[in-house]
Amino acid sequence: MRGFIPRRLIGFIAFALAASTCSTYAQTPAAFYWVNFHSPKDQSVVTWVTRALAVENWTAIREIGVEYDAALVVTTDRATPQSPPNADTFNVWSVSLTSRLVTPLLHGVNLRWLDWLRFTRGAPLEPVVLYDNCRECAANTYFTAFFYNDALHRWAARWINGGEGVPVWNASHPSGMSWTQVYAVMTADNGVAQLVTWNHIDLGRKRPPEDAIYSYGVDPFSGLGQTTAISGKQADAMMLQLCSAQDAVTGLARGQDSELCQDLLDARGRRRPVTTPPAGSKGKSTSGRHVKP
Repeated sequence: MRGFIPRRLIGFIAFALAASTCSTYAQTPAAFYWVNFHSPKDQSVVTWVTRALAVENWTAIREIGVEYDAALVVTTDRATPQSPPNADTFNVWSVSLTSRLVTPLLHGVNLRWLDWLRFTRGAPLEPVVLYDNCRECAANTYFTAFFYNDALHRWAARWINGGEGVPVWNASHPSGMSWTQVYAVMTADNGVAQLVTWNHIDLGRKRPPEDAIYSYGVDPFSGLGQTTAISGKQADAMMLQLCSAQDAVTGLARGQDSELCQDLLDARGRRRPVTTPPAGSKGKSTSGRHVKP
């Protein structure tokens, strides 16, 4: 594809190439591949996706992943040419490669691609991401995974509620309470992953503390995402597993260094885990970018 790119966009392209956050994965499904924007053999896909998204609001196509007859597309939008790059927002779309049907999947800022995980035994691996809902604010961080829906021939996102994925971190806490958050994506011996979140709210002397523990997985029969509340003895065991970061996926665990977790581990005589960095790790990509004319 050839076209004239205004001079003011050259700097934007250079930044996009340098600031990519798409990881180089150890393995991906055999039917999936990331489009190389510089490869002549991929230009037909780039052209198709660009035309399909022509009526949508975006400044640049950041990534295109293809599986069978659908493309998983990430676009970024810059409010004005003078806006700083860190003010960009992103959208994730599913684009049909047969009908040009466009389905919006996700919107936010600071998208981080982290790994490919399997959520049911024998199922294909799925790319997982973290993202935030705003910049220059007390942002909420969300988790989701993308999967190819065989019945609908398009991509979809897991555990979407109210347009967002699973809330794993909230930086804004109401006054008058102590709120501790812990989460981790953990894998079982069979390689199946699940996300577990623990929210502990202490209102002081007003009333006893409250614990909300949920696991997020995929039903093996329907293939649909499912959310399960954990309570009783199972909750006690899960708290300990979360705090010790047992079987946690690198980059997908946070809150283990909280006072709540450290006190729990000390009380059980368990070794404290090595604290993982806050979930914001960045990978790299060599796919290039397409900027909207």
